[in-house]
Amino acid sequence: MAKPGNPSAGKGKKKGPSKGTGGLGRKALEGRGPTPKAEDRAWHPAGKRKAAAERFAAAGGKGRPGQQRNSGGNPNRSARAKDNTTDTEIVTGRNSVLEALRAKIPATAFYIAQRVEMDDRTKEMLAIATHRGIPVLEVTRQELDRMAGFDGVHQGVAIKVPPYEYAHPQDLLEAVIDKGQVPLFVALDGITDPRNLGAIIRSTAAFGGHGIILPQRRSAGVNSAAWKTSAGAAARVPVALAVNLTTQLKEFKKQGVFVLGLDGGGDVDLPDLQLADRPVVIVTGSEGKGLSRLVAETCDQIVSIPISAATESLNAGIATSVALYQVSTVRNAKK
Repeated sequence: MAKPGNPSAGKGKKKGPSKGTGGLGRKALEGRGPTPKAEDRAWHPAGKRKAAAERFAAAGGKGRPGQQRNSGGNPNRSARAKDNTTDTEIVTGRNSVLEALRAKIPATAFYIAQRVEMDDRTKEMLAIATHRGIPVLEVTRQELDRMAGFDGVHQGVAIKVPPYEYAHPQDLLEAVIDKGQVPLFVALDGITDPRNLGAIIRSTAAFGGHGIILPQRRSAGVNSAAWKTSAGAAARVPVALAVNLTTQLKEFKKQGVFVLGLDGGGDVDLPDLQLADRPVVIVTGSEGKGLSRLVAETCDQIVSIPISAATESLNAGIATSVALYQVSTVRNAKK
């Protein structure tokens, strides 16, 4: 006769689904709904990025500010001032932004940091933007940091502008001649640093130059870094593009413009320059390679700036400034 078994024996060992639970585990979750996505949570970084993108889009922007990440992983470098996907520029800095607004550059958005110091320049910027109907967006300093880029100093303000519109070199020359002025241009041969370009634009404006001529290839362009370094002068000094710099310089020579190249091994020292009061274009080469061979052969004179033997060479922007100052001094003395 079999012995009666333990009624509790075998419990917990039965395989398969249990019966009679009534779905208590499922009901415990009813009413809570699915877990919200990260971008729908305001406190989550993804949610903050989404909110920033919505404000950015409200100003007519495309995509999300700061969505591109560099390979180094530095978040401050995630959004460069030039947006290649939208063909727009973010101009930062109070002088640059104010000069651009004064010059009626067609800005599509004006960004101002929260709790920014309201000095006279800031008040004028706000007044111009309001008068012209430019959307004014109050953003955090962190967002401006992203828009300005790794080395950008925005001073709490920025504007979004369309790509720079380059002039034609011949149009620049004709405009100066029509005004009865003696042409003074600067041509850049192999200058690829936009900060050098911005500094040269600023010097050209300071010493009465009439414009800058750039080759279409292997040259810096007027981007946000150039705007910033020019301290707003890019809104006043026209920049032209030449399909071929050597060919354009030869065309200028046919029209009576003397071509002066800057080089450390020149045949004329700058203080002895006799052509300063004539129509001239000063050609500056890169700091490392100097003038290219074809450009150097096109120059009427190669001019050197005397410097101390302890200094090997001058920065391209500084050399151009010194040459422009000398030409300006000679011209003013003969007025």
